[in-house]
Amino acid sequence: METGEIVRHVDHTLLAQTATWEEIRQLCEDGIQYQTASVCIPPSYVRQAAEYVKDRIVICTVIGFPNGNMTTGTKEFETREAIANGASEIDMVINLGWLKDKRYDLVEEEIRTLKAACGKNVLKVIIETCLLTEEEKIEMCGIVTRAGADYIKTSTGFGGGGATFGDVELFARHVGPEVKIKAAGGIATMEDARRFLSLGAERLGTSRIVKLIKSAETEN
Repeated sequence: METGEIVRHVDHTLLAQTATWEEIRQLCEDGIQYQTASVCIPPSYVRQAAEYVKDRIVICTVIGFPNGNMTTGTKEFETREAIANGASEIDMVINLGWLKDKRYDLVEEEIRTLKAACGKNVLKVIIETCLLTEEEKIEMCGIVTRAGADYIKTSTGFGGGGATFGDVELFARHVGPEVKIKAAGGIATMEDARRFLSLGAERLGTSRIVKLIKSAETEN
């Protein structure tokens, strides 16, 4: 897979607590220049970024991030506000405590609620694989499928672990045909990116792929 094709699957991401507007602005410029799938940014920057990019790139943001244990009402408000501010893709974090308690009904209903709040916009569901058992990962594949979300996503990048090839392979075996896969967290090389895509990932959440391309251009 050529570099240009890989980049078109990248959600070019900056979610650091210390992210400044200048860093977000540069992220947007890089996303536009290299034609990434989206830029994924904190909710507080969505309106400013949307006004800045003027529809030149898709704006993605995160909801219930990174812990996921806010109330459903809070996440629903966050989602509606983000979309009103210009986001068209939402990456939500599930309530991991509910999953551990086997309150699968609550987890599924929350995803349904946020998908309804998204309307025609894309909803990706972050399940934080590094904190789950294989049984819980498989259970979440079913829940995400039934709830009607667009993507299942591996990680926040803040949970102590990121995407693994094994998790993407597991998702590919257990999600429904309408659910796409996003690998995120720790994707550091072009070789890793190619492998994740070959295993079934449709999106890659990373900042490093564009940085690698820019670095190679500088060296040349």
